[in-house]
Amino acid sequence: MPLPLTSLRRRAAVAAAGAVSLALLVTGCGSDDKKDDKDTKKDAAGASAETGAFPVTLKSALGEAVIKEKPQRVVTLGQGSTETAIALGNVPVGIEKYEWGSDKTGYLPWVHEAVTKAGKDLPKQFTGGEELDIEAITELEPDVILAPWSGITQKQYDILKDIAPTVAYPDKAWSTDWDQQIDLIAKALGQPAKAKELTATINKQLADAAAKRPKYKDVTFSYIYNTGPGTLGVFKPKEQRVEMVSKLGLKVDPVVNSFKETEGTDSALIGLENADKLADSDIAFTFYMNDKSRKEIEAQPLYAAIPAVKKGALVSSKDQPFVTASSMINPLTVPYSIERYLPMIDAAVAKAGK
Repeated sequence: MPLPLTSLRRRAAVAAAGAVSLALLVTGCGSDDKKDDKDTKKDAAGASAETGAFPVTLKSALGEAVIKEKPQRVVTLGQGSTETAIALGNVPVGIEKYEWGSDKTGYLPWVHEAVTKAGKDLPKQFTGGEELDIEAITELEPDVILAPWSGITQKQYDILKDIAPTVAYPDKAWSTDWDQQIDLIAKALGQPAKAKELTATINKQLADAAAKRPKYKDVTFSYIYNTGPGTLGVFKPKEQRVEMVSKLGLKVDPVVNSFKETEGTDSALIGLENADKLADSDIAFTFYMNDKSRKEIEAQPLYAAIPAVKKGALVSSKDQPFVTASSMINPLTVPYSIERYLPMIDAAVAKAGK
């Protein structure tokens, strides 16, 4: 499940029947010996909980997570939870794998760097999405499962909550705001006060970058995407990749607000026939799944005629880790993205003549 398309598709994952049966079998047959073994494997070096942080109940659209004491063994699903947990000093024991954005280490580079720098063991990785590996999660013996920005289904949740308290999304799948996600994870890990600190740090990092590029305030942009030849869509202002660019000082082209949102996607499929409506976007941001796709898309006359595309004022990267990082706002991806983003944006702004 390539990360750049996740919030567009909002694909709900459906657990395979075999995995469901296996999970029920495993969770129903645990022994006291295994529980003891779990206790010996807890990482006492994790960040300490704030006074009065537990017990805590976190409500979601799929059910309530009642966390009685500070979790030691954390498992993360979806996106952003891994990075936030690490930033709070809690390296997960298991994480959902995203091959599309991983580097040669097999991990998202900012995750690998942060965990290695902390001197911790790298988390075990398992399959997520439609083929969620329930067995692998069960074997990790988590104390909590964090999935506030994910697409887990009710069926999956009902199994996961029997393994450990599971923090799902408050409203709809893939619709949790980035700061809301940080708040939920901080509460789940017993560090609610740290949420404001992390959010403030992220906002400052982006504001500091924006202050170094005052000319950005006069540049309008649209963040476009496609689902194949003949299609065209735009991400809405509150979508995380758009919000990151906005916080760097650029202005969303007002026309974006006129497009009707495709429900639950933070985006609007406008159709290639409406490409001319993006005429006032000084620059455009986008991504392509591969070089072949890029050639096909850019060969379309209506697409090529978009002023930002025609001028070459297009911010796009073939670096999958960067595309992944710049698609979400969290404590690890923002600094990773900023240093790579600014030169790319500068080049596009120059080509736009701004």
